[in-house]
Amino acid sequence: MTSYTPKNILITGAAGFIASHVANRLVRSYPDYKIVVLDKLDYCSNLKNLNPSRSSPNFKFVKGDIGSADLVNYLLITENIDTIMHFAAQTHVDNSFGNSFEFTKNNIYGTHVLLEACKVTRGQIRRFIHVSTDEVYGETEEDAVVGNHEASQLLPTNPYSATKAGAEMLVMAYGRSYGLPVITTRGNNVYGPNQFPEKLIPKFILLAMRGQPLPIHGDGSNVRSYLYCEDVAEAFEVVLHKGEVGHVYNIGTKKERRVNDVARDVCNLFNIDPESSIKFVENRPFNDQRYFLDDEKLKCLGWSERTTWQEGLKKTMEWYTSNPDWWGDVSGALLPHPRMLMMPGGVEKVIDVPENVQSDSPHAAVNSSQFQKVVPAAKTSTNSATKPSFKFLIYGKTGWIGGLLGKICEKQGIQYEYGKGRLEDRSSIVADIKNVKPTHVFNAAGVTGRPNVDWCESHKTETIRTNVSGTLTLADVCRDQGILVMNFATGCIFEYDAAHPEGSGIGFLEEDTPNFTGSFYSKTKAMVEELLKEYDNVCTLRVRMPISSDLNNPRNFVTKIARYDKVVNIPNSMTILDELLPISIEMAKRNLKGIWNFTNPGVVSHNEVLELYKQYINPEFKWKNFTLEEQAQVIVAPRSNNELDTSKLKKEFPELLSIKESLVKYVFAPNKKA
Repeated sequence: MTSYTPKNILITGAAGFIASHVANRLVRSYPDYKIVVLDKLDYCSNLKNLNPSRSSPNFKFVKGDIGSADLVNYLLITENIDTIMHFAAQTHVDNSFGNSFEFTKNNIYGTHVLLEACKVTRGQIRRFIHVSTDEVYGETEEDAVVGNHEASQLLPTNPYSATKAGAEMLVMAYGRSYGLPVITTRGNNVYGPNQFPEKLIPKFILLAMRGQPLPIHGDGSNVRSYLYCEDVAEAFEVVLHKGEVGHVYNIGTKKERRVNDVARDVCNLFNIDPESSIKFVENRPFNDQRYFLDDEKLKCLGWSERTTWQEGLKKTMEWYTSNPDWWGDVSGALLPHPRMLMMPGGVEKVIDVPENVQSDSPHAAVNSSQFQKVVPAAKTSTNSATKPSFKFLIYGKTGWIGGLLGKICEKQGIQYEYGKGRLEDRSSIVADIKNVKPTHVFNAAGVTGRPNVDWCESHKTETIRTNVSGTLTLADVCRDQGILVMNFATGCIFEYDAAHPEGSGIGFLEEDTPNFTGSFYSKTKAMVEELLKEYDNVCTLRVRMPISSDLNNPRNFVTKIARYDKVVNIPNSMTILDELLPISIEMAKRNLKGIWNFTNPGVVSHNEVLELYKQYINPEFKWKNFTLEEQAQVIVAPRSNNELDTSKLKKEFPELLSIKESLVKYVFAPNKKA
């Protein structure tokens, strides 16, 4: 058996879980190998995972994305890389159901970029070790006694495993077409210290530490095989030195455990009652019952599992109890069905980038010494001595809010451009972002109906195309580019009910489920708001009955009702644009996300608004009231009436005025007639 000796190894995704153990092991055991590690520091990566290697002279860290062809090519050439161990990937199955495009981008496109860079170096690369997963084989029969071997058919069953199988096909093709010396590994589940707690074992441990229930998908009968991280790191060491080019190696164990048993073992470690601590929750859209591998081929190279389940689980528990704050705030990861998270507190950023490096990745940076200087990501502050540079791309140029946003940007000296593309046309959105290179995107485009929402009842296709398809397309494109979207939505998706009676002061919260379906416009806005929850790059601002100081604008709520002969008299939450639109700019600067009730605190009735109009604008003004039943005879679709709870917004912006104070200050006092 021939043995391979590398010189300069590039390890991708090395600040992640498995790769960090491999990198630390190689740095420690082979001082003659130069280990260059590349990681974009995604939500589940952590520079602290590489602490054991940071002071070693044979170690170099590079912050960057494998999707950046310029960066990858630069590294291969300048570091004279002869060996690649490719770990970088999105790996969490739950995430793949909600963020599947991200998995395609990282797992397939990222791998393709690496392979293409290797091809360009013309024989420089002597080993390309591609790290795959047992999940590419698909589900193993419950009663199977022989595991999947390396020549078994690939039958992936979820978006994650499908992208890993797709990446394998590319690796195999480059091996055959271009003679690239590729080796592929397919591994069972791995556990141990440093693992981000979206995965089962660290999640159970942290929940048990907090005295919270352990959520089990479905009935918990699913079977998995678990290997301790150090055993897996040793397996990669063996594959690196003894693996044969063109071959696939399973890294597995025949010791299987049901999810129920794992939960019980964790409960036993913490001396808590499994019956009261385990909670069964909704299953995944599809959850493979079992993965079972034939691991004989790797054993023939001399590798074997060393750590027993009991020993490994105890070590893992001890590490997490000793390092409870390793990841910062991970409450989102501990949910039964987590979705992709941003790194708590913001990722760390790396400085000292060589000027001659060109990169198409906003995250790329290469160090000029063995380990780059690392500083915490700066937080935006209005008191900062160094003013951060912003550039906004605004959609909705011809709209009321979009037009006002441009004027505010001019007043504040913020660079901005209006989008030229249509929201539902993905290619035109991509072109806008490429041309403008914005730091943030504001979506003030949408169909609200002219002269009112009744128009939407007879133009449903156009309403869906813009309000739903267009908004989702914009969010998706911006997520691919790592850009925050400030999305102007509506609070007209609620109506007073038994739990939120009119006049009670009990407002609808950001997390409440919409209950108003009276108009097609509101239906589309509620629909897209729910779908946007899958995107971690969106800040949704629920505007209601917008009012501005421009009383000549026909869309102004005050202008509208002042022109009606009769109005209903119901208290509502409303948005004073003169006060709140500048706040939306500040929210963008603070990179705030999620859903926000974007109205002034409190409610005001139609009659109260018109009384102020009479007091400040036209003392001769008169109007009449009519009931909702009478109103229904002159409109096509019912209107939403509600109060939104603005505690969240008020906490972030304590200076925010109540609706009546804001009406006087920003609308009526400036327009007062002598």
